[in-house]
Amino acid sequence: MRHNYKGRKLGTDFSHTKAMKKSLVAALFTNDRIKTVEARAKEIRPDVDKIITWAKKGDLHSRRLAIAALGDKELVREVFEKVAQGQFADRQGGYTRIMKLGNRKGDNASMVIMELCTEPVQPKEKAEKPAAKKEAPKKEEKPAEEPKAEEATEEAAE
Repeated sequence: MRHNYKGRKLGTDFSHTKAMKKSLVAALFTNDRIKTVEARAKEIRPDVDKIITWAKKGDLHSRRLAIAALGDKELVREVFEKVAQGQFADRQGGYTRIMKLGNRKGDNASMVIMELCTEPVQPKEKAEKPAAKKEAPKKEEKPAEEPKAEEATEEAAE
């Protein structure tokens, strides 16, 4: 049983999967865009978001966690500097974008381009709330119908 091993296997053993994810995250931060298989891109997205969140925090502990996750001090320094300059300041998450390319010719694996979202977020304009629902005029109870029903039962009883 695979207790405490969450995530996709990606066709390899645990240590190779871990090394591959670390390498893909480093490549994404180095190049701002990578081309990979969809399953791998979806698997590294949380790692990328976590590292950027640590960079937004910016303290020493976060830096050490990022170095442990990436394994490259210089790359971590670059990421922390970009974030300190305000690259992801207005974003509350969702720092990556995955665009589907289609399937690879040899093995029909779905390929994607994964990139860091660098453009600023434009907040959605709040649509004007529609006027309060007009309450339908209260229909007056029709007391005339009830006596008719009673009269019909009385007539039937007679």
